Amino acid sequence: MKTYKADAVDPDAIVDELLNGGGAVMFKGLFAPEDIAEARRIILEHSNNDAAKVTHFQGTAAKDGQLALQRRVWNLLAKGDVFARMATHPVLMKVLSKFLGTGFIMGSIAANRILPGGPGQEPHVDYPYWDFHAPETHPIGLNASFPMNAQVTVILDPFTEASGATAYVPGTQKHLRYPGPEDDFHGKSKRMLGEPGDTVLFFGAAWHCAMPNRSDHERCAVLTNYLPKWVKPLEDMPAALPRELLDTASPELRQLLGFDYPYPEVLDTADAVNAEGRK
Repeated sequence: MKTYKADAVDPDAIVDELLNGGGAVMFKGLFAPEDIAEARRIILEHSNNDAAKVTHFQGTAAKDGQLALQRRVWNLLAKGDVFARMATHPVLMKVLSKFLGTGFIMGSIAANRILPGGPGQEPHVDYPYWDFHAPETHPIGLNASFPMNAQVTVILDPFTEASGATAYVPGTQKHLRYPGPEDDFHGKSKRMLGEPGDTVLFFGAAWHCAMPNRSDHERCAVLTNYLPKWVKPLEDMPAALPRELLDTASPELRQLLGFDYPYPEVLDTADAVNAEGRK
């Protein structure tokens, strides 16, 4: 995986790597230790007090009674200012503006916490492609020649092979398809290895999954899903956030929450102006 430092980022090269290369890049030490510690403390507090949350790609774990070993914490923006800082980091905003368009939004920001002994996930692709195991529910001809997704993983605990660092198959983002048993995912996959503060940006059409945690420590990360402005978000964040946060949100956060894009709109009651087209 190609690696960058925060002060040496090349958006054009990164976009080419996401689309035409391996599909993922890493930013080393993008977040300071104090931000990592704060994020981890908040996530563990919520996770320990309210562990049972909806999750995905965990069918085997559900059948085996192991869902409690993988814990989600949703709606992170409402749980601490550190998560807004993470979501709007200037390096990420700069690269994502090139990849998804300047009006891109946030589809979700959540934590995934895998405890020791926790199982891995089913190899998959991410929202809005994540139900592509039923391709007939999507438009004919849908492909990955342009991106409708970007994923950011902020590493909070060491991502090692033992702790279940995310596995992915480089290059699979080029051919939009849900991975199956015939694809030998685990034989072809590489790992997203990193230390707390490192951050992985990848095109979620690449086949990937969390791996089993066989270490003696948990494996926790902040997962943020970004989308073009016209794709329906996964989380209804404005509805879940306190009014004070919405009223004081930075311009960058307002963009991510979709406030800069008015649709869907009740056009029957909209102002009688020429709302779209060249001015």
